[in-house]
Amino acid sequence: MTTMRLQNIMVVDDEPDLQMLILQKFRKQIQNDTYKFFFAENGEEALNLLEDKSEISLILTDINMPKMDGLTLLQKLQDSENPALKTVIVSAYGDMENIRTAMNRGAFDFITKPIDFKDLELTIEKGIREISLLYESLQQKKQLDAVQVDLDTAARIQQKMLPQDFPAFPDRKEFNIYAEMHTAKEVGGDLYDYFMLDENRLGFIIGDVSGKGVPASIYMAVSRTMLRAIASQIDDPAECLSTVNKMLIPESDLTTFVTVFYGILDTRNGHVQYSNGGHNLPYIIRADGSVEEVENTGGLLLGKIEPIEFETKELQLAPGEKIVLFTDGVTEAMNENEELYDEEKLIEYLTGRNEDNLNKILRGVIVDVLKFMNKANQADDITLLAMEYVGDSE
Repeated sequence: MTTMRLQNIMVVDDEPDLQMLILQKFRKQIQNDTYKFFFAENGEEALNLLEDKSEISLILTDINMPKMDGLTLLQKLQDSENPALKTVIVSAYGDMENIRTAMNRGAFDFITKPIDFKDLELTIEKGIREISLLYESLQQKKQLDAVQVDLDTAARIQQKMLPQDFPAFPDRKEFNIYAEMHTAKEVGGDLYDYFMLDENRLGFIIGDVSGKGVPASIYMAVSRTMLRAIASQIDDPAECLSTVNKMLIPESDLTTFVTVFYGILDTRNGHVQYSNGGHNLPYIIRADGSVEEVENTGGLLLGKIEPIEFETKELQLAPGEKIVLFTDGVTEAMNENEELYDEEKLIEYLTGRNEDNLNKILRGVIVDVLKFMNKANQADDITLLAMEYVGDSE
C-alpha cells in the first residue's frame, strides 16, 4: 500500500489558460494539501525552480514556449537521471511528431489541447501513483542499503573474531595450522579457533551453528567465546564440551544448537586428545598418503540437551601427518542436479596429499567443491581447518 503524502507539481506554460484551469479544477486538492502547484513560464524558469524546490515530483509542460521549449526541458531533465521525477507533455492535438520526440526523451505521458479536464485529472493521478511507488521503492532501497552496510560491518567484525594470520605461530616449528571460512551469506554460523593452552599443548576447534545469517553468527560468537574460555580452564576435552553445553542451553532457542569437534595436540610427540559434539568427523592424512576417518566419541550437539555424557579419545600423529576438520557445508554442497559432494569425494581429493602444505590442501578442497557445485548456489557455509604435526626438528 502506498503512503499518501503531499505531492508537489510544477506547471510550465507561458499561457495563463492552463494555470487557471489547474487552480480552478484542483481547488479541493489544494485546500486538502493533497497537491501543491508551482508555476513557470518556460524551461529556464522551470530548471531554476527545480533547484529551489527539489521536492517537485511531477511536471506538466507545454512544448512551444519562449527561451527554452518543452522538448529541450525534457532533455535537460533526462540528463539529470532522477527516476522519481515524471514529466507530462501538453501538446496540440495531432502533433504526433513532437509527442513521439517527447516520449523518446523520457516523458511519462502526454495530454492534448484543448485540454479535457477528466483526462488531465486521470493523467495526474496515474503519474502520482507511479511516483509514489517509485518513492517507496527508493525508500526501501535506502533501507536495504543501510542493512547491507550493517551486514558488511558484521561480516568484517566476524572475520576479525576468527584468527586469520598465517603462519599462526611462526616461532613454533613442531606443527602447522591453517583454516578458511567461506560464508553462504554475508555472515555465517561456522566457527573455528586455535590457541596455545600452555607451552606444549595446542587446542583446535571447528563448529557449525544451526541456521544461517545474523542469528547464527551471534550464536557462533557466543559459542566460540565460551569454548575458548572453558578450554583454558579445563584440560579434558569431554569435560570442556560438557561444561560449554550446560552454559549454552540458556542461550539457545528451539532451533538453535552447535556441533563442535575439539582437539588438543601435544606438540612434543604428536599425541592428540579429542572429543566430538555431534560434528562431522575429521580425516587424517597419513604419511603414506592414505586417508582415515577419526574414530567417533560419545556425545551429541551442544546447546539443546542436558546432561550429555561426552567422551575423550586419543589418536597419534606421526611427523608429517595431518588432520583435516570441516563443516557439512563441504560434504553437503549440492550441484544443480541435487547431488551431494559427500564424504567419498572429500576422501578421494585428500588421498595422496601427504606432501602438500595445508594452504594448498584446504584451498584445493574449496576449489574442488565449487567446481562440483557448478551453477548451483552455495547453500551453507564452507569451513575447513587443518593441522599438521611436524615433529621435533632436531
